[in-house]
Amino acid sequence: MSSEKLKKNMLKAAVGIAVGVINGTLGGGGGMLCVPFLENILGEDVKVSHATTVLVIFPVCLTAAVVYSLSGHTNAPDVFFIMAGAIAGGVLGSLALAGAPPKAVAALFAVIVAAAGAGMVWR
Repeated sequence: MSSEKLKKNMLKAAVGIAVGVINGTLGGGGGMLCVPFLENILGEDVKVSHATTVLVIFPVCLTAAVVYSLSGHTNAPDVFFIMAGAIAGGVLGSLALAGAPPKAVAALFAVIVAAAGAGMVWR
């Protein structure tokens, strides 16, 4: 393996650690780091970066969910209703991503990230 490829893989692993720490600590948000990394540093297409992030975040969320549940930090009765809606929304969102223009996806992501950040600051 070339030293350049090794450096790139180490950078990917470092970003993966940061994504995991953010998701594990905050219960989400790692995708807000992963998407810009994939787009701006690795040069991935907007749609590819969003779809790849979902695949990256899935095992992170699953692992954190198990740890949170075993620690008693979840509200089990709420989980099933929210999960059912989230699964349906995930299907609809992934279908929408397939047909959405890349600029619209990037703009929507920017608006959601900005709104989430503003909401946290003014809470």
